[in-house]
Amino acid sequence: MSPAHSEEQADLVAMLDALMSDVDTSVGDDRPAEVAALRRQLAGLGVWTLGVAEELGGGGADDVLAATAFARLGRWHAALGWAAVQAHAAAELLVGNPELRARVHTGEIAIAVTEGARVDAAGETPHVVVLTGDGARLYEPDSLTYRPLRRTGLDGALTRSVELVGAGRALDGDVAGARVRLWLGAAAVAAGIADAAAGAALGYSATRQQFGGPLTALPTVRDSLFASSGAAAVLLRQVCQGTPATPWQAAAVLDTACESAVDAAARAVQSHGGYGYLTEYPVERLLRDAVSLRAATDTASARRAGALDLAGSAKGQA
Repeated sequence: MSPAHSEEQADLVAMLDALMSDVDTSVGDDRPAEVAALRRQLAGLGVWTLGVAEELGGGGADDVLAATAFARLGRWHAALGWAAVQAHAAAELLVGNPELRARVHTGEIAIAVTEGARVDAAGETPHVVVLTGDGARLYEPDSLTYRPLRRTGLDGALTRSVELVGAGRALDGDVAGARVRLWLGAAAVAAGIADAAAGAALGYSATRQQFGGPLTALPTVRDSLFASSGAAAVLLRQVCQGTPATPWQAAAVLDTACESAVDAAARAVQSHGGYGYLTEYPVERLLRDAVSLRAATDTASARRAGALDLAGSAKGQA
């Protein structure tokens, strides 16, 4: 469903596909050491903080290439995709802490960026950056109490609730920019989920025989496939265009992307009939990931923040 890739994008996609196709899809919360190894492997390939500026120790890739990486990880392992988005935002906030930032780049540590108590950092005891209003504060593991949280999908995110002890350490980075990075990055992960779901539905429907022909011979099935594939294509074009976004625009893209990913994955499960609920098929995992990504990014709060930013923009133009 993706727009045509540049040579650089195609090389990145091929590299990630080669890596992730050999990864057991069941690598998740019950195998945290393997999750950490994947995090470090992605860092070793230069993907974990691919889009962070070179002067901050990152890969220096533009937003289009970074979004391509997030979307591809969303297809294969959404928990790692969302954790990588947070690593990008954290690295850009840690401008005054080069030692810790270097450990983020190498994947040595997991780090979450959140506005609440929930963290999904693909690590058992992550560092946590809390965004509050126009500020950000860093909490290290020894000042946190972690409690595992149950959730529907994002296996491998090692989702925790955290209890903060103390005031943390104030950070000097661009908090508004970090929010935009988080929202657009999460939207790219959601686009990857939608892309994978639409592709799975199309592949299954083209080969599944019913009523003397493939499911794609049925007009209602074709309409459903067009809706889910069209949504995925629109999302991928949106997140990969690489133009700057205001906070309210980023919030709108996130909201649309998460809802479209849930819808595309639900259609994919439906296209498989009863088989869609079996773990042998990827669509049930994609639906669970889409639902959990929407919760992890707290799209309701993002909408409220985006609406406030939009109202402020309108007031400034009046």
